[in-house]
Amino acid sequence: MLSVERLTKRFGGLAANEDVSFEVGRGEIIGLIGPNGAGKTTVFNSLAGFFPPSSGQIRLDGQPVAGLPPERMAALGVARTFQIVRIFKSMTVLENVMVGAMLHHRAVPAAIGKAREALRFTGLDRRAGDPASQLTVAEQKRLEVTRALACEPRLLLLDETMAGLTQNEVQEAVELVKRIQARGIACVVVEHVMEGIMPIADRMVVLERGRVIANGPPRAIAEDPVVVAAYLGEEYRAPGP
Repeated sequence: MLSVERLTKRFGGLAANEDVSFEVGRGEIIGLIGPNGAGKTTVFNSLAGFFPPSSGQIRLDGQPVAGLPPERMAALGVARTFQIVRIFKSMTVLENVMVGAMLHHRAVPAAIGKAREALRFTGLDRRAGDPASQLTVAEQKRLEVTRALACEPRLLLLDETMAGLTQNEVQEAVELVKRIQARGIACVVVEHVMEGIMPIADRMVVLERGRVIANGPPRAIAEDPVVVAAYLGEEYRAPGP
């Protein structure tokens, strides 16, 4: 569904991404990992239309989409969350999700219906009338996912949605991603919480200094000496089968 071909993004003389290539199949979960500063969020920004690539190509269903603005990418079925949560704290939980729903449902009653459906799916329906500012950190992260789902994406870009969560909250986030995948929605997940992403990813793409250093199944990635040296560390143990 998504093909990234030799994606390069430069800021002046600095290459944040260089020759990054990977593919995402329909309904597939791809883990995008690497040390801080590896260029993971820059890849997200290019995929979502926030940064036009300096070179390379992004194809969605075979059609070139590199350089399209965020609203066009959203309309084509690419939605995202942010590493630092961006919710409208002065609005209710329901109103936040309606913002996403209005991408395809401009009439208010239809947007409300779609927003409530998304809130039921993610388990936030009981907080629908509450101000978003009253949500916990875990709930705020889930609200961002809910708003993105209300855009009716085919590809969901999740940027560190498990960071800062308790062990129980991480497990709840993992279950939500699995249920999203069960709906046929592909996910690319930037994550540092390895116990969250390793068990559910179909494949892992590892970045270091803006380049892909490994791409493969989670167990192979966890046992790759280059990845261990660059990121995971000797103390990391691969998840069981």
